[in-house]
Amino acid sequence: EGAFAGCINLTSLELGDGVTSIGINAFASCINLTSLELGNSVTSIGDSAFYNCEKLTKLTIPDSVISIGNSAFYECTNLTSLTILEKKTSGVEAMIGENAFFRCEKLESLTIPNQVESIGEGAFDGCKALRSLTLGNSVDSIGNNAFNECYNLTSLTIPDKVTSIGDNAFYMCVNIQPLELGKNIKSIGKAAFFGCKKLTTLTIPNQVTSIGTYAFYGCTILTSLTLGDKVTSIGVRAFNNCNKLISL
Repeated sequence: EGAFAGCINLTSLELGDGVTSIGINAFASCINLTSLELGNSVTSIGDSAFYNCEKLTKLTIPDSVISIGNSAFYECTNLTSLTILEKKTSGVEAMIGENAFFRCEKLESLTIPNQVESIGEGAFDGCKALRSLTLGNSVDSIGNNAFNECYNLTSLTIPDKVTSIGDNAFYMCVNIQPLELGKNIKSIGKAAFFGCKKLTTLTIPNQVTSIGTYAFYGCTILTSLTLGDKVTSIGVRAFNNCNKLISL
């Protein structure tokens, strides 16, 4: 743990193919690290491994990686390019941990590969510049705050395998339009789409049973809403301040 943490003069790092895992806090707060190459044998990146590597601008995650730990790239605030390579082997399940890319404020585009099944709480929270997001077809859960305050995120399609959207998952993603929800979603968390004020039409899929409090609060130009036939619970103020809603 913390093998090279705080090595503030480290500017370039290339890990050979013999490295299979990167430990907890391994390169945390290497604040001048600008170049990072991960070997093709790395399978796991530990919690906070590259925490606060604030000068890192470009990152490619090899197709061998199946686990990106909690806070692994937390506050890599100058990261503009992130490529997570598609796995070559079928049946491999991968995950992105809690706060993994928290406040990577300059990241503009992101594609989650098909083998990633879960996106942890706060994984991309505060990625304010993120405009384009593609979610792979194996994602089954989106954690609380996963894309909280991604202000510039535009169109969004939730894959059909997703069954739950966490609390505040897309809170204040004020530019989302359109929004397509996967047909197997069962629950939409509290304030999940709070303040998504560009939404004009919304269809809640038939498998949804519960919509959390404040889920679509402040979607101020939403005019058309279709509710699926299995909805049994709609939380307090779920659609409050949807002032232009005329069709339900």
